[in-house]
Amino acid sequence: MTSLAPILEAFFTERLLTQRQVSPHTVASYRDTFRLLLSFAQQRTGTPPSRLRLADLDAPLIGAFLDHLEHERGNGVRTRNARLVAIHSLFRYAALREPACAHVIQRVLSIPHKRFDKAGVCYLSLEEVQAVLATPDRATWIGRRDHALLLTLFQTGLRVSELIGVRLADIHLGTGAHLRCQGKGRKERATPLTAQTVAALRSWVAETAGQPDSPLFPSRRGSALSRDAVERRVGKYADAAADRCPSLRDKVISAHVFRHSTAMSLLQAGVDASVIAIWLGHESVRSTDPYLHADMAIKQRALERTAPVEVIPGRYRPPDQLLAFLNAL
Repeated sequence: MTSLAPILEAFFTERLLTQRQVSPHTVASYRDTFRLLLSFAQQRTGTPPSRLRLADLDAPLIGAFLDHLEHERGNGVRTRNARLVAIHSLFRYAALREPACAHVIQRVLSIPHKRFDKAGVCYLSLEEVQAVLATPDRATWIGRRDHALLLTLFQTGLRVSELIGVRLADIHLGTGAHLRCQGKGRKERATPLTAQTVAALRSWVAETAGQPDSPLFPSRRGSALSRDAVERRVGKYADAAADRCPSLRDKVISAHVFRHSTAMSLLQAGVDASVIAIWLGHESVRSTDPYLHADMAIKQRALERTAPVEVIPGRYRPPDQLLAFLNAL
């Protein structure tokens, strides 16, 4: 077994899990990256992964792997860049353990992230949100659960991973009603709840009658819903709502679109961008910039404050005092 295997093992056990204590989602993403990379390297070199050396994963091979992701696996640029982040992280760690491969490591670390066009934010209007919320059949247990889930998703703006992690003990429906969750980067935050959401959740909690550590929105088996399950429910109701709200047909609706819709509704209500960043659990206020770009109403109000192009600019000059006196008679 070569030096690559112990370096890769130590990278996961020491660096990621022990030192950085990254989330299971990060571990899974990095794991998948190196599974794909080692399989690709085996195909290119004919060497089994356990016999690969760190020097075998040089910059030309990494570059070919990134091209393989885009052109053969059909991955987007964002996914390609995410894989490169994992590779860079491993090679920065390897630089401390394999100084003899410094020239190879430096060339890999110099591979840049690929630039890409950033699409505008997709969000739902209030009418579209109401159409989706009206779709679940509240005569059934699943319909009542999904209605409460969609309403909570829109009102709080939680990420899907945050929503499925909420337990019954994390919601407070009395005075100062709010929901607590552990967000990205292990940051815990509390989000206030509207009277409509409180009413829906109070009815739902009474129906579930679970333990404090039970998931707020369980599956039929009582376990927490998966990300894919939530996405399927959102897609199903969005497709059904398009019959009564045709504008939904022009949009690709996902659970994250509800998060964007929350931000846009807050922005259109006049909420400051810094408050929206706190509400959504953003690391920086700059993360709310896409919503400012997407809101045409803000741009229209700015346009209305500008002078028409046909107005001749000039400095204001007060009237002569004598003429002002005569005009006032």
